[in-house]
Amino acid sequence: MTSLLKVGENLLLELDAERWQCEPCGRDLGNARENVKRGLLVGERDPREIHPPMIKGEFTFAPNPEWVRILEFYCPGCGTQLETEYLPPGHPITHTTEIDLDSLKRRLAAGELRIENGHLKVVEA
Repeated sequence: MTSLLKVGENLLLELDAERWQCEPCGRDLGNARENVKRGLLVGERDPREIHPPMIKGEFTFAPNPEWVRILEFYCPGCGTQLETEYLPPGHPITHTTEIDLDSLKRRLAAGELRIENGHLKVVEA
């Protein structure tokens, strides 16, 4: 039985080893009991690069870089972008992916769940 669980578009959880893993390159990204972002490269983007002004003038419908920053998180092995977040300047990086590993392992061991092609499936009684 495989213990690789697909958590995001390019993010895997190696359940037995409790490690985050980049799906495209297989790189180990750190302890799954910690924030996956600790093992990633971070790039900060000016929000106006992604959301350019829609009209001229003081109010342009573009995000104000004094109010928001865009952080992009990349695999240090292959450069695949794994996550993006919008935060106010000075706000700490968030912990967006947290899995109760103990409960998940317990439910898998009890036969309530199974991993099939990287996805969790409920076992019908």
